[in-house]
Amino acid sequence: MKKFTYPLIAGLLAVTLTACGSNDDNASDNSKDTKTEQQTSKQDQEKQMKEMQEKLAKQKVDEKKVVATVNGQKILGSDYNMALSTSQSQMQQFGQDPTSKEAAKQIKKQTLDGLVNQELISQDAAKKGYKATDEEIQKELDEVKKPYKTDKEFNKALKEADLNLNDLKAQISDVVQTNKYVEKEIPKGTVTDKQIQDTYDQQVQQLKQSDSKQQQEVPKLEDVKPQIKQSLEEQNQQENLMNKVNELKKDGKVDVKI
Repeated sequence: MKKFTYPLIAGLLAVTLTACGSNDDNASDNSKDTKTEQQTSKQDQEKQMKEMQEKLAKQKVDEKKVVATVNGQKILGSDYNMALSTSQSQMQQFGQDPTSKEAAKQIKKQTLDGLVNQELISQDAAKKGYKATDEEIQKELDEVKKPYKTDKEFNKALKEADLNLNDLKAQISDVVQTNKYVEKEIPKGTVTDKQIQDTYDQQVQQLKQSDSKQQQEVPKLEDVKPQIKQSLEEQNQQENLMNKVNELKKDGKVDVKI
């Protein structure tokens, strides 16, 4: 996986490693009924989680299966399954069920589109000489490992995410390569003062219409102007990137096989 899905992989690695345990020291001897209810509830939750994992696993394909080709370059089931897991995890974080018929169809399309788009950009980046150095890869790897206290915790997280260290390094290499490509090849465009003012006015209006009891104080334009400009530039760059992907897709040969 490359530019578009890498941030999600970092999130997928952030699994909860703390074991679930009962706090028996604070429990009363007269709370047997409560304990029984808690144990039953825990068992139900574990059963539901197991059923969900089984449903999610059924959406995966054989790791050696070719799911698509991009200008003759094969995208394998192993890449698809990894990206799929990320999409499934993201949907669950938003409280949605990734195993429903409609959601499964949507996730499949998004996963395939993402992988194809990534491969197109990666090929063009390689063609233009962009690549990651060993030092850059190690620097990014160190950032990914920061949340983990020990290598044992980190390796457990990798396993939970169906990754190994070589896979992760390859993904980081793709990310660095693509970031360099985007920075140099994809323009941010020009953001005018009027666009900044219009965006600011919209945000102020939304704040004023908010039903929240703790309404935020409206900031001054000069205080948020740099952030608004950066956001608009990123939007422009994302649009230009997708235009580039469509251009590469039009000029290339893409064959989706699942």
